[in-house]
Amino acid sequence: MRLLYSALCLVLFVSLANVTFAQDSEVLNEALVSRFKQRWSKLPKDSVSAPLTIRGAVDAYYMSGNAPLRTSFTPGSNNAFSLGMANVIFTKEGKVGFCADIAFGPRAEGANIGFDVNGNTLTLIKQLYVTYSPFEALKFTMGNFSTFYGYEVIDAPLNVNYSTSYLFSNGPFFHTGIKANVALSDKFGAMIGVFGDTDTKIEKTKGKHVGAQLSYINGKLSTYFNYLGGRFAEKTETSPEIMSNQVDLTATFQATEKFGLGLNIAQRFLTDGDGNDATWGGAALYAKYAFSDSFLFGLRAESISDKDGFLYGEKDNSILALTFSGNITIAGNLKLIPELRFDNAKAKGTFTSYDSEALKASQVFLLAAVYNF
Repeated sequence: MRLLYSALCLVLFVSLANVTFAQDSEVLNEALVSRFKQRWSKLPKDSVSAPLTIRGAVDAYYMSGNAPLRTSFTPGSNNAFSLGMANVIFTKEGKVGFCADIAFGPRAEGANIGFDVNGNTLTLIKQLYVTYSPFEALKFTMGNFSTFYGYEVIDAPLNVNYSTSYLFSNGPFFHTGIKANVALSDKFGAMIGVFGDTDTKIEKTKGKHVGAQLSYINGKLSTYFNYLGGRFAEKTETSPEIMSNQVDLTATFQATEKFGLGLNIAQRFLTDGDGNDATWGGAALYAKYAFSDSFLFGLRAESISDKDGFLYGEKDNSILALTFSGNITIAGNLKLIPELRFDNAKAKGTFTSYDSEALKASQVFLLAAVYNF
C-alpha cells in the first residue's frame, strides 16, 4: 500500500507540469549538459576586468521506503523530512582566478567522509582553489576541487535524479592537489593532475595519486575518458600495502532540444602487496526528456558488480537499480523532484530494513525541493 501511495504521489506531482515555468527547456538542457567536468571555455586575458560571481543552492527532501539507501547523500530517517545542503560559491574567472565553495548540511558532511571532521571547519569547504591561465589553451588549478571523474556531482541542482548512483557514491568526490587543463584543439582537451588522498583535505596516506582525462566535444556529443591511480593504504605490521587504479568513461548525447542521453562506465582495481586483488565496476544509462517547459522526466538504469565483496561484503554480488525522477519547476529557480527508486541485489542482506530485516531489494519514494540562485 505504501508503494502504491508513493506512485499516486508521483502521478499527482506530474500533473503539476502545467505550472508556469520561468526558465525554458533550452536553457535547462544547456545547463544539464554543461555541468560535465572540464569543458573548456576561453578566459578573459585580464582577470581584473572579470567580475566576481556569487551563486549557490539549497535543498531538502522527504523520504519513505522499506530500507535505507546504500548510496550517498540521502541518509534521512524513514517517513521524515531531512536537510540536504546549502552552499554559496564565490568565483572569479580570468588569467588569475579562484573559487571558494562553502557548504553546510548533511550532504556537505557526507562528502567529507575521508577524514575526521568533528570540530573542524574543513567540513564547510566544498571547494577552495586558485587558477592561473598563462594563455587561453592552458589552465592550472591548485587547491581542493570537485572530481573530474564520473557522471554525477554533489550539487543537487545539477543532477536530474536527486538520489545518487552506486558508481558516484563509491567513486571520488573531490581531490586536493594541482592539475593542468590543456585545450588540444577545438574538440579535444586533456587534463593531468597530482593529488593527495582521495576525498581528503589533509593527507594521511603517503604517496600521491595521479589523475588524467582525455575529452572530446563535438556539437551534441561529449565524451570523457578518466583515470585515477595511487596508494589506497600503506603497509603496516598487520596489513599489506594496497594500490588502487580506476578508469571511467562518461558520455552525453543531446539528441534533440528535448531529449538527451548519458552513459557512465567505470571499473576499479585494488591490489595488495601479497598479490591479492579485488575489483568492482558497473554501468549506468541516463535518459531525460522535457515533456513541456515545466516538466522534465529523468530515468537512471544502473547495474553494478561486486564479485569480490569489496563494497558490501558479499562475494559474487550485484545490484540493479532503476530510478524515475520528475523535475517540476514551479516558480523561478525552485524545483520539485518526486522520485521512485527500485534497487534489487543478488545477495540477501545487501539491504537492511528499518526493522533490522535482511533484504535483497529496496523501494524508496523521495520528494526533494531544490532552489538555486
